[in-house]
Amino acid sequence: MSIHPTLRYTDAHTTIKFLTGTFGLTEMHTSTDGSGAVTHAELSWGDGVVMLGTRSDPPGPFDTGRAVLYLTTDDPDALHERVVAAGAEIVYGLTDQPYASREFAAKDPEGNVWCFGTYHPAAAS
Repeated sequence: MSIHPTLRYTDAHTTIKFLTGTFGLTEMHTSTDGSGAVTHAELSWGDGVVMLGTRSDPPGPFDTGRAVLYLTTDDPDALHERVVAAGAEIVYGLTDQPYASREFAAKDPEGNVWCFGTYHPAAAS
């Protein structure tokens, strides 16, 4: 079993471009409806996947508020440099944590916070 966060955006197309171009996620699949709105998209990061779509109007049960996500990286310094160069808003600068992680956090265009660090949590076996 696994867990896959799902986010809703007002402008999912712009967000997909941001997440792939700025943070380096990989677009795997995108489905749209007749109006061109994203109904379901999957972006990967290593072996993890985040799903996203367009917010409903009026809001539906899956149109929740902002989220905070944590993505592992072996080189947070290089990723931080890339994210800063792309102009993303850094909300937490590069920091060495007492739990042996080096990490930072940045916002996406709609206010979700994406944290990147070397800490690799693992599920119980």
